Amino acid sequence: MFKNTVKELLDAALTERTDLFLIDFSIQGDNQIRIIIDGDNGVLVEDCMFVSRAIEHNLDREEQDFSLEVMSAGATAPLVSKRQYKKHINRQLKVTTASEKIEGVLTEAADTNITLEWKVREPKPVGKGKITVNKKAHVAYEDIVEAKVMIKF
Repeated sequence: MFKNTVKELLDAALTERTDLFLIDFSIQGDNQIRIIIDGDNGVLVEDCMFVSRAIEHNLDREEQDFSLEVMSAGATAPLVSKRQYKKHINRQLKVTTASEKIEGVLTEAADTNITLEWKVREPKPVGKGKITVNKKAHVAYEDIVEAKVMIKF
C-alpha cells in the first residue's frame, strides 16, 4: 500500500516533468525510499528537489515514518534505459556484450540498437606498416550486458 502510494506520486511527478525519467525505485525496510532519476538534458539538484517535494509533501509523517533519497544516475553508473543512450550520442562508450567488449563513439541510438564507431591500426593488406581503419558496429540493446560512458579528463 505505502509503496503503491509512493509510486503513484512518483509517476505523477514524472508525468509533469516529461524530460525526467526513472532509473531505479526501491523501498527498503523502515520505509527508506530510494529513487534514481535521469533526464534527457541531465539532472540538476533542482530536479531532484522537485521529485522529492512531489512525494514528501503528499505523504503524512504522522501516519507513516519514512526517509526519502532522490538522486541522479551517477556519471560512472552503467546505462540502463534506452533514453540514456540518446543523450550520450557523440560520447565515448565502453560496451560489453556476451562475446566482446567494444569501445567507441556512440553515433546513433535507434529503437532496437546502438551504433558505435572507432578507429584501429591494422597491418597494410600489401607491404609493411600499418593503416588506420574505421570500424563500425551495430549492437542490439538486448545484447548489451553493460554500457558505460568513458569519462575523459
